[in-house]
Amino acid sequence: MNRQPSGEAQSDQGERLQKALAQAGLGSRRQVEQWIVDGRVTVNGQVATLGVRVSGGDIVRLDNRTLSLAAAEKGLPRILLYHKQEGEIVSRNDPEMRPTVFDRLPKLRNMKWTAIGRLDFNTSGLLIFTTSGELAHRLMHPRFEAEREYAVRLQGSLDAAQMKQLLKDGVMLDDGPVKFSGLEDAGGQGHNHWYHIVLKEGRNRVVRRTFEALGLPVSRLMRVRFGMISLPPRLKRGAMAEMEPDDVTAVLNWAGMNLAPPKATGVRSTPRRPRAGPTKNR
Repeated sequence: MNRQPSGEAQSDQGERLQKALAQAGLGSRRQVEQWIVDGRVTVNGQVATLGVRVSGGDIVRLDNRTLSLAAAEKGLPRILLYHKQEGEIVSRNDPEMRPTVFDRLPKLRNMKWTAIGRLDFNTSGLLIFTTSGELAHRLMHPRFEAEREYAVRLQGSLDAAQMKQLLKDGVMLDDGPVKFSGLEDAGGQGHNHWYHIVLKEGRNRVVRRTFEALGLPVSRLMRVRFGMISLPPRLKRGAMAEMEPDDVTAVLNWAGMNLAPPKATGVRSTPRRPRAGPTKNR
């Protein structure tokens, strides 16, 4: 006879299945929800439904493979900061066999790294990885409106009218308008000019497409901040750094995951203004 989810799982004290699996680093929230909708997940021998609650005493399987919820019960997920180089893709599979950032990350058992947002092949800078699919889902969801700050080098320079348009009216692209929430002239020499920009969305190639619409090709693009997390100034290209527990707690609280207040932390807890010049990590 098949077991029912435990009494704790049926109460409000249990964790929703999709959240528990995502928090355990077994997949993103969207991936996990799709597994459940497709009928691939069982709890104690019964096909699971979205919203069912589970605890450590329940047996959860995906396609007859037992999944461990232990990682979700241990507490804090892992968060890794990586300084992406140009010429790398943010994907596990590539038909062209180009270098992928995932080949550079530490190996995990019974979990996987989930990228919080992406950077295209020719863009460098801050990439954030976590073992928490729930955290990744929250930070990438459009309603969270996490700020993304970039250092951008243009072939040419913006005039006053274009800067006003980017900040006030926005630029219309094929997939809708885009407007910057921050824009600062960072200087330059000759035909190349640097700017620091801030926007609250992560559409595919949105920065490059915005400037191309104004007739100003991007010759270099680097992400220097995502929300409260800035690219560490001493983190060289191709290098990575794992966040300390207090910093992880600060990020989880910022994402609304309601943990205890963290101790003093080096993580930036408030958005900073664009700096007056390009970063040294280029």
